[in-house]
Amino acid sequence: MKQLKFTGSSEDDLAAFPKEAKGLAGNELWQVQLGLMPSDWKPMLNVGAGAYEIRVHVLGEWRVIYVAKFADAVYVLHAFQKKTQQTRKEDIALAATRYKQLKEIAK
Repeated sequence: MKQLKFTGSSEDDLAAFPKEAKGLAGNELWQVQLGLMPSDWKPMLNVGAGAYEIRVHVLGEWRVIYVAKFADAVYVLHAFQKKTQQTRKEDIALAATRYKQLKEIAK
């Protein structure tokens, strides 16, 4: 099983989710750690190759963007509440920046 690592403020952001949403997101991340895909997800190609978004639909809309293509761990890039139909450009840009930094470290 891969380790779970958080980038930037993503751990604190996930911890701020309501209890029910946090529990579901945690279960989905556990599936990813085991090498499986979450139950509700979509690829985030605009963040980077291998980045995915977990979608949680409890007490609102919650998202966790992660990348699992590195051998050592599953990295959570960003966790946030989605308040509009389309993901905000700021959320995508933040996840993309953290992904780029992670790739630099992994070289």
